[in-house]
Amino acid sequence: MAGFTPSLENLIDKFASLPSVGRKSAQRLAFRILDMDKDEVNSFIDAINNARSSVHRCKICCNFTDDDVCSICSSKERDKSIICVVEDPRDVIAFEKTHEFAGLYHVLHGVISPMNDISPEDICIKELIARLGDGSVKEVIMATDPTVEGEATSMYISKLIKPLGIKVTRLAYGIPVGAELEFADEFTLIRAIEGRKDI
Repeated sequence: MAGFTPSLENLIDKFASLPSVGRKSAQRLAFRILDMDKDEVNSFIDAINNARSSVHRCKICCNFTDDDVCSICSSKERDKSIICVVEDPRDVIAFEKTHEFAGLYHVLHGVISPMNDISPEDICIKELIARLGDGSVKEVIMATDPTVEGEATSMYISKLIKPLGIKVTRLAYGIPVGAELEFADEFTLIRAIEGRKDI
């Protein structure tokens, strides 16, 4: 039985290399690309290139933005005395869907993981500590995922913050251990925010 052509196999492999995309899904995506007309394909390519060149980290919170400062950090409506620390930009979106959190965020872009050679210097911890120097922040909520790495990262950061006299809290366990924030529903996240506790 004949297999895929080398160029189609390469396209399938590229899709399959993306997180959460299995081989069958990669094949469906590759065939969808082949079904597109040239203008659709070029538009798709342009969207990828534009996002890749335009999107970067906010100079304050490290969330993704097209501007120097993201819309959350630049908003006059947000409570600047509280910062919610998350692992990933997708976690910010999950919290924003609840419409319950009015503070600011800080995105770490990962967690400390010695098994994966990720040290504190590899994630955005120093940027967080730099934000705490002016005395305007009264509370930092640690909202890393409830995994071993997430807990270790939360404890590491809390030990750096506590000497500054800033209250450090942790999300309550309305979120199941081992789950990822981006897949939690709004109600679960609301309960987790409301039930946070000192650490």
